[in-house]
Amino acid sequence: MKKITGGVTAAKGFQAAAVAAGIKYKDRDDMALIYSEKPCVLAGTFTSNVVKAAPVLFDKKVVEESPYGQAVVINAGIANACTGREGFSYCEQTAKAAAEALSISENAVLVASTGVIGMQLPIDRIVSGIKKLTEGKQGDLEAGTRASRAIMTTDTKNKEAAVQIEISGRTVTLGGMCKGSGMIHPNMCTMLAFVTTDAVISKELLTKAVKEDVVDTFNMISVDGDTSTNDTLLVLANGMAENPEIRENSPEYEAFREALHEINETLAKKMAGDGEGATALFETKVIHAPSKQDARILAKAVICSSLTKAAIYGHDANWGRILCALGYSGVIFDPEKIELFFESKAGRIQIYKDGVAADYSEEEATKILSEPEVTVVVDMKNGEESATAWGCDLTYDYVKINADYRS
Repeated sequence: MKKITGGVTAAKGFQAAAVAAGIKYKDRDDMALIYSEKPCVLAGTFTSNVVKAAPVLFDKKVVEESPYGQAVVINAGIANACTGREGFSYCEQTAKAAAEALSISENAVLVASTGVIGMQLPIDRIVSGIKKLTEGKQGDLEAGTRASRAIMTTDTKNKEAAVQIEISGRTVTLGGMCKGSGMIHPNMCTMLAFVTTDAVISKELLTKAVKEDVVDTFNMISVDGDTSTNDTLLVLANGMAENPEIRENSPEYEAFREALHEINETLAKKMAGDGEGATALFETKVIHAPSKQDARILAKAVICSSLTKAAIYGHDANWGRILCALGYSGVIFDPEKIELFFESKAGRIQIYKDGVAADYSEEEATKILSEPEVTVVVDMKNGEESATAWGCDLTYDYVKINADYRS
């Protein structure tokens, strides 16, 4: 597998565009388009929140019922959530306008929105934006980057990833983009992610790969514990690499799964590290757990702990907060057997062993915790399974950003 520069336009046949449609922002692009020259097989996962935004309901229907997809229209600024029948009709109107402009089937158009909940979309601006998007779509890497910037809300940076693999002598490319900085606690935050590939793979096998991988990537991040109404991951495969079709239980499928995992994990970590107001990516690795599920639960409990996140912000080696989070996770374990470590580029230090604090230097611990990427390692000493979760520190700015988000 080879990491390459790019995003949703890295794979063959994919184009993208961005435009300032004036949805909510006055001085930046706020609509994006992803388009494939050929129809794509589709896979997707969506929020588990009972309150689902109109685009989620619309896309679920397309993914489940449409034979293929070919375009995605995305807007930032307004989430089109809790908007009733009117909001859903705007999804339909968006798909119709895009289909006409691109000369494709309405059933091949997906939509996505992110932003403030409860506001109706200015559909006239959406339709006008679609015309500009279709006229300006291009297949170069810069077009993909512009699209990734257009879907940002409180994000401080755009998020892209791309890789290439060899399948039966053919180069297969996967590329992706996402946005997410607040309301991030996916359970398939406001999280939108789009992955494109030129691989030849069936809808059934693509769906299997996506649903299995999301458990250890996007579902293992959290910024603030809030599962959004709009969480969406869409994966489109147009087959333009012309590789022999990938089959289940084959080396080619394993290679594809690894590449998909690399894209998903990279994007997930970028979201966690760009949490609202964050100054550090906060990672927790749980090792030697009795089961994979226990490892996931334990790791997620630590990165979701507000007290631990605040300690990371303060560069404070307050290991008691970590132990507390592990203890209320619901997993049964012996606290006198586990070991805790802090690590970063500045070094590694053990902070807890045999039920008490380890003999460590607070000064050294602070130095390790002052890096922009910090890891807590939890050794359960009770099995062979492991899991990793990603979050961020909790800062004053998180409250400032969310105290006036609608303004």
